[in-house]
Amino acid sequence: MTATPSPSPTAKRVLLAAPRGYCAGVDRAVIAVEKALEQYGSPIYVRHEIVHNKYVVQTLERKGAIFVEETAEVPEGSIVMFSAHGVAPTVHAEAAERKLATIDATCPLVTKVHKEAVRFAQDDYDILLIGHEGHEEVIGTSGEAPDHITLVDGPEDVENVEVRDDSKVVWLSQTTLSVDETMETVDRLKEKFPQLISPPSDDICYATQNRQIAVKQMGGQADLVIVVGSKNSSNSVRLVEVALGAGARDAHLVDFAEEIDEAWLEGVGTVGVTSGASVPDVLVEGVLEWLSTRGFADVELVKAAEESITFSLPKELRRDLRAEAAALGSAE
Repeated sequence: MTATPSPSPTAKRVLLAAPRGYCAGVDRAVIAVEKALEQYGSPIYVRHEIVHNKYVVQTLERKGAIFVEETAEVPEGSIVMFSAHGVAPTVHAEAAERKLATIDATCPLVTKVHKEAVRFAQDDYDILLIGHEGHEEVIGTSGEAPDHITLVDGPEDVENVEVRDDSKVVWLSQTTLSVDETMETVDRLKEKFPQLISPPSDDICYATQNRQIAVKQMGGQADLVIVVGSKNSSNSVRLVEVALGAGARDAHLVDFAEEIDEAWLEGVGTVGVTSGASVPDVLVEGVLEWLSTRGFADVELVKAAEESITFSLPKELRRDLRAEAAALGSAE
């Protein structure tokens, strides 16, 4: 009997993560900018990048969106949209002072964390916010209860944390973190504060978790993992870390296919491909095409979860779009 030959260790294949790319919050935010431009015309001002992706921002700029860093840069009487990462109450106040019409595209999952912060602050808890200093989401959440929130930037930061009352401490987190790192931080916090309370529901968003699970499933099989995403995208950066932690020999973050270094492919048989939650799939398709021309045409799907969650548009747009539809209906 002739033995079936085992697959060549150098056979070239691609493991494609699913889910990947746009989450419901990002999809909602991008559509909100597009609908606002359709509804009101350009320019529509957006405070900070609507989502952390270079391609998305450039595409919306070409359509008439203007991205600004501060509310003060928006001309009085204009329309300004707040990004998916959320803003502090002071930003809403600044917009009101400048007589700006606002559209709030904050991801509903981030809004949930904001509401938790407000509720725990009202009950006079010390809130330990696990997240990265300077990230827009952290700035927005901290602004909801600045006198009650202490930032904990990873496990190594725990030893610096002090609270007023060990029996009234709760942790919340930035939604785009690594699940493993967050839980390591929580474990260390619980060692220091045994009565630490966890939030009523997991703050790390479902999409972040699902993308990390998919990368873990393929990481051990991949010689190289390519994560499509921008360097200022926290969840994209985390995917690189998760891939390496799962056993991938090498992992890199790229915005576009042309940023891939062919030297990364030396001795590589299996390439894992995924993308951050703010990345349109057209960019992943570009990477797959680039790999295909270099012999990596065999693509296998690594499916970790089904995603069916959708979020409705910001209420400001829903209201005006309903009014427009009603007006068109009455004119017929």
